[in-house]
Amino acid sequence: MAGFYPDPSITRVGDDYYLVNSTFAYFPGIPVLHSKDLKNWKQIGNVIERPSQMNFLGDQTSRGLFAPSINYWKGTYYVTCTLIDRKGNFVVTAKDPAGPWSDPVWLPQVKGIDPSLFFDTDKAYIVYNNDAPGNRPLYPGHRTIRTFEFDPVQLKVIGDEIQLVNGGVDISKKPVWIEGPHIFKRQQYYYLCAAEGGTSVNHSQVVFRSASPTGPYVPYEHNPILTQRNLDPNREHPITSAGHAELVEGPDGKTYAVFLAVRPYEGNFYNTGRETFIAPVKWQDGWPIINPDKQGIEYTYQADFKEVKQKDANPTSGNFAYRIKFEDKLAPELLFLRTRDTSWYKLDKGSGLTMNLKAETCMGKGNPAFIGKRQQHQNAVAITELSFNTNKDNEKAGLLIFQGENNFYYICKSTDQGKPVVQLYKGNSTLQKMELVTQTPIKDTKLQLKIEAKAAQYDFYYSIPGKKWNLLKKDMDGKFLSTETAGGFVGSLFALYATSSGVDSKNSARFSWIDYSGNDEVYHSK
Repeated sequence: MAGFYPDPSITRVGDDYYLVNSTFAYFPGIPVLHSKDLKNWKQIGNVIERPSQMNFLGDQTSRGLFAPSINYWKGTYYVTCTLIDRKGNFVVTAKDPAGPWSDPVWLPQVKGIDPSLFFDTDKAYIVYNNDAPGNRPLYPGHRTIRTFEFDPVQLKVIGDEIQLVNGGVDISKKPVWIEGPHIFKRQQYYYLCAAEGGTSVNHSQVVFRSASPTGPYVPYEHNPILTQRNLDPNREHPITSAGHAELVEGPDGKTYAVFLAVRPYEGNFYNTGRETFIAPVKWQDGWPIINPDKQGIEYTYQADFKEVKQKDANPTSGNFAYRIKFEDKLAPELLFLRTRDTSWYKLDKGSGLTMNLKAETCMGKGNPAFIGKRQQHQNAVAITELSFNTNKDNEKAGLLIFQGENNFYYICKSTDQGKPVVQLYKGNSTLQKMELVTQTPIKDTKLQLKIEAKAAQYDFYYSIPGKKWNLLKKDMDGKFLSTETAGGFVGSLFALYATSSGVDSKNSARFSWIDYSGNDEVYHSK
């Protein structure tokens, strides 16, 4: 799953696979994707779809929802997740994974993050990351994995909390950030699979096993079972930071792992966020090994089972191009900031998407007039057609490349002293406002705007529809949009954005469509 699709969790129900990912402060939250073959995926819904379920107003972009997990038991789908900084861990349920999903049921006894469920033959358990024993860490990053028995009907914990893992594989080596745990059973053993080392370049996956779901758990002597941290960072087309895995049985009866990793274009610089990857698993002496017999994670693997295409699905991997139209409803992969308020936009099959200008800005923690689509390639192009007229310098409408509240570029139509211009802005955390990079005068109300990502550089163009492209600014610093520079856990989005810059407005802007294309070199060499 290319682009910002981190923290994958997967479940198999019959011949169907369902996958969920973290969305942090974006809305709708937690996409649900469906596949028959572990390759071709289609988003069928979102778990947090209704503002009445929850919102993320007041949260920074990288807060909100952390690490969901999806499970199925006796006709019901379960998603557990963490609403960080707020009410903590919760569970929601649905009879259909496409939704609707229930309102959240909060689990106040379950502290920490990354909850997941395990259904045994006669009992269920919730397993999660928590603080060090007695909340007295021996070193920074010292955490535990714990569990409660769980009532899947009443949706509450039972009995006392049980500690399963202290610190990680070997506490004498001070392992950090044991998290993202999943329990599964194979033959006579219960396996606890978890991430270790933090979600950046030292990320890894480790495994323990026990004769009982509540332990004691013994670590595999050859842990980690997946990591890229010891490989040459200057290798060609590197995939790094791999971990946060979950195992699943494929259509061929073999085991596969989905996990997060990233594709840097230089060092640890990447703008596409943490993505979802898949690799085969080999069982050796009763232990699973992810990506066996290889060091580096591959871009492609061969599988000996039938490919099943998804009808009317936008592609999610490789190079691709498509147009998102604005007709009767928005595509399910499009994202708002923090909540969805249908009062400020409308859709029309003929005219497209009309967005009212809002006083809220993308530098705040509210719900600006912002609708985003993930950047899924290092080399990508986003284009939109805009109809917008104003005589006020504070009113602007156009196209963002957005990583967070302070790290973005914005190409837009506005006015300078009442005369129409196309402008390029850059977020500035020091000034706490966006700063003008350049502008040029224009005449026409209808414009096309284009942002071209070239790994560590971005170019910005404008044109009159049907005419040649005019370069507004070339080679803007793309590292400014990277996780390494901006921090946090999200990837970059191309976003339609209309703002009146802190002042109420009755104006609106119309966007006809948004085109996206990605063309990464690695897919030409495979």
